[in-house]
Amino acid sequence: MRHRAIAFLAVLPLLAACQISPAARGTSPYAPAGAPRDGEAVDGLTVGHRLMEAGEYSLALEAYYRAAAERGTSVDVLSAIGSADLRLGRLGQAEQMLRRAIDADERFVPAWNNLGVVLMEKGEVPEASRVFRTAYALDSGSSDEIRENLRLALAQMQAARYDPPKEPADYKLVRRGYGEYLLLGAN
Repeated sequence: MRHRAIAFLAVLPLLAACQISPAARGTSPYAPAGAPRDGEAVDGLTVGHRLMEAGEYSLALEAYYRAAAERGTSVDVLSAIGSADLRLGRLGQAEQMLRRAIDADERFVPAWNNLGVVLMEKGEVPEASRVFRTAYALDSGSSDEIRENLRLALAQMQAARYDPPKEPADYKLVRRGYGEYLLLGAN
C-alpha cells in the first residue's frame, strides 16, 4: 500500500503539469492569427496572371471574374478571361471574350494575338492569319511570338493549297449478327 502512495505522489506533479491552462502559459489554444494587413487585397487581375503562370487556369478564371466585379470589364480583364478560357479549351467562350476585348480597344495587341490562337485551334486558318497580321502590324513587328504565330498560320494556309483535296469516304453500316455492326468502306 505504501508503494502505491509513493507512486501516486510521484505521478501527481506530472499530471498537474498537463493541466496548466493555455492562459497560464501565455498562449491560446487556437491557431495563431496572421499579422494584420495594412494594405489592400492584391488585385484580382494580378492574382489571375500569377495563377496562369502556375498553370492553374480555373483558379485564374475565378480571379479574373473577381477583377471584373471590382474593376469592371476593361480590355485587360476581358482579354485575360478569354486567355483563361482558351487554356481551359473553351474555344467559343474564349473567342467571344477576345472579340469583346477588341471591341473595347481595337489596338490591344494581346487580344488580337490570342484571338488568332483561338481561331487556329478552331481550324479557321484564313481568318487566324488575318488576325495575326493585324496583331503584327499593331505591334510594329516587335514581338517574336506574334511573328512566329503569323508564320505558322501562313505556312498552314500554303500547305492547304498544295495538298490534293481528300475525297470524303462513303461509309456504310452493316449489321453483323445480333447487335453487332461492322463499318465497311463503300469501295
